[in-house]
Amino acid sequence: MEKATQEPNPQYDPEYQKESVTCAACHVRDGVIYGPFEDSAAPHPTKFDPNFRTAQLCYRCHNVVSGPAQFYNVGPCGTYAEYEGKYFMQERGFICQSCHMPEIDRPIALNSPIRRGRQHLWRGGHDPDMVKRAVGVQVRADTVSPKPGDRVGFTLTLINAGAGHKIPTGDPDRYFTVEFSVEDQQGRILDHQTSTMGRWIMWQPAIVELYDNRLLPLASREYQFVYQLPPQAEGLKVKTRVQYHILTDKQHEMLQTRYGLTGNDPYRFVVYEREFPLSGALAAVLNEGNQLSAVRRQQEGGSCKAS
Repeated sequence: MEKATQEPNPQYDPEYQKESVTCAACHVRDGVIYGPFEDSAAPHPTKFDPNFRTAQLCYRCHNVVSGPAQFYNVGPCGTYAEYEGKYFMQERGFICQSCHMPEIDRPIALNSPIRRGRQHLWRGGHDPDMVKRAVGVQVRADTVSPKPGDRVGFTLTLINAGAGHKIPTGDPDRYFTVEFSVEDQQGRILDHQTSTMGRWIMWQPAIVELYDNRLLPLASREYQFVYQLPPQAEGLKVKTRVQYHILTDKQHEMLQTRYGLTGNDPYRFVVYEREFPLSGALAAVLNEGNQLSAVRRQQEGGSCKAS
């Protein structure tokens, strides 16, 4: 099935719909259970499908095109079209399942033998740890020992260091913010700057993608901030923060008021946050403050493994 159907379904069950993506969504077609193993001895019809061992398995749901009223470069959930196969697949042997369904040894049914399979948790854009592993952050300053009256420039480099697709991806409402702020000893904000990375969508009367400045795999972008220190600059500091937003405050409110959302799960979280003193101690803080890139962290023991 490549697109939604609008035919009556006499077996429709609203309770079953609440379960969202179930086993059957990927594994059942025409009464047969498909999977990645050729040696099944199950008491029901089964069939081996080699696509379960490739990224092709994810194509139908993660390359959605909504119809002629859509003017996206790729679909609204076009992660498959963004997949960078040359480096992640050809050079490192990664497929989608390598990160989002890591291998695990366990019984696949009650009282069955232990065998190697994959976790079915699909951690991704809703999981803080997954997002943090995909992002690398580096901060530098053009003056490492600023004095009162100096003009100090900071550069924060945001790197898509660990995702084989653009970040953010999936739902077009997701975005990152990169923030700089200057605070005094009392916590008062003296200056503030925010930049946004994501997609800008016009939803009516047609769905139009107006702008897309997301990061391609292995790409980076620099965000710059300049501050003129006053003559009395004792105790001043620059705070840098990168936040990931699953949706906007307005969209969250709409889900609650119009669609009855009752959960109170967080819909934004901090990916990176650090303070830098605007004094002679800045150099030492800069040296210890930069994160390892996600790719390097994976090489040192991350959960993504080649298939």
